[in-house]
Amino acid sequence: MAYTAADVKNLRERTGAGMMDCKKALEEAAGDIEAAVDALRSKGLAAAAKKSSRTAAEGLVGVAVSGTKGVAVEVNSETDFVAKNDQFQDFVRKATEVALNTGVTEVEALKAAAYPDGGTVSDTLTNNVATIGENQQLRRIKQVAVTNGVVVPYMHNAAAPNLGKIGVLVALESEAAADVLTALGKQIAMHIAAAFPQALTTDDLDAELISRERKIAAEKAAESGKPAEVQAKMVDGAVAKYAKENALLSQIFVMDNKSTIQQVVDAAGKEAGTKITLVDYVRFQLGEGIEKEESDFAAEVAAAAGIK
Repeated sequence: MAYTAADVKNLRERTGAGMMDCKKALEEAAGDIEAAVDALRSKGLAAAAKKSSRTAAEGLVGVAVSGTKGVAVEVNSETDFVAKNDQFQDFVRKATEVALNTGVTEVEALKAAAYPDGGTVSDTLTNNVATIGENQQLRRIKQVAVTNGVVVPYMHNAAAPNLGKIGVLVALESEAAADVLTALGKQIAMHIAAAFPQALTTDDLDAELISRERKIAAEKAAESGKPAEVQAKMVDGAVAKYAKENALLSQIFVMDNKSTIQQVVDAAGKEAGTKITLVDYVRFQLGEGIEKEESDFAAEVAAAAGIK
């Protein structure tokens, strides 16, 4: 053997690669550490591209606020283990701060932005894939802002400050005191995390969602056997109910189970002596909409260890 255990340790610390990868690289490089580093970097980058085809539905949502603007960013990984990794958490936190500071609104623009530790956000992400050993993806980003008021962040199931599985931002436009708006925003953010609104108002709901709901309602109405004009009213009523239940401002506030969110905002404005307007919000839930691949983890571990 042309290398020692200390060499393996040294190579792991320098590259972040796995122990078996380091041992193999040293064997192929006849113990030459510098050659092994180059080989791992080369293979690591190649592996990063190869891993990009694997499903990344875990990870973290990051939120950041400064003054009257805020941003939410979702970064995915393949397993929940990576979400607990300090290197991954640091990346999500810094990438979110970069998004906030630059004001970018598109993923590709964020990837191209300068990263605090040097290079671009994309460069760091690629290096993380190589060193951590899992596919990771910058999935989405959304900015919110007000002219006069506050943007309130909230993280449900937080893994670390401003990092977790459900990130919410609430944008309130008003001349009311910041502490009043922050308290109101926190309550609304908790409602958003729990109630999962699809849009701010009924008019903002995705036309495709409404169309699908109308089709479902029409099928149910047809089963009733009632006259066509009655069926039409049944369909309209069902769609209106769906829209009301899925638009934030018309949802029933989860904390009192009687007032709509619009009524809660109006009441807070009346008490503060000035109008308060909920102008926008963000709700990013980790992995929502990603089709996860089912796998037998025990079988994967056994296969990797050569156990039959």
